[in-house]
Amino acid sequence: MEAAQNEQMQAQMINRPVDGDITGENSQERVGTQQFVTFAIGSEEYAVDIMQVREIQAWTEVTILPNQPSYMRGVLNLRGIIVPIFDLRSRFNQGKTNATNIHVVVIIAVGDRIIGILVDRVSDILTVDSSEIRPVPDIDDREEGEHIIGLVTAEERMVALLDTASLFKSEIIEQTVETAEDLSA
Repeated sequence: MEAAQNEQMQAQMINRPVDGDITGENSQERVGTQQFVTFAIGSEEYAVDIMQVREIQAWTEVTILPNQPSYMRGVLNLRGIIVPIFDLRSRFNQGKTNATNIHVVVIIAVGDRIIGILVDRVSDILTVDSSEIRPVPDIDDREEGEHIIGLVTAEERMVALLDTASLFKSEIIEQTVETAEDLSA
């Protein structure tokens, strides 16, 4: 059943325009309803704006690149595009994901770049009114708090909305893509 849900969401999200980037600066300006793709790392749930999501695919082995941050798993060739794959669990300093065939890579647009984030599972598509997005409390010292632009309550669970622009800075993405291109040349 979970595989069927992932396939259905993937079919809905392929070839979304890149202009749906949600960042810390403009997220407060949005009004009306917004949709987010939610996914989990362990028991914690996160989400990104649905307009950033290009596709969802099962985990496949990647090409490992030298001298990369520990949370950068490698790159994969996605229909001719070199896509850096980041381990979200590792990015949040929660250890490295022991990736298996049940893990999922969410391919997203960050600015004008395409990246993949390795997650445990995709949960669902969440539609929320902008007024339901709550600010992040300023009480925790964990690094992931810097990259969360808001919190949403969905049924009995709390979902953290990610600021992918700060979480995956363009310098890191550029360096990774350049390294991959140099190795393939």
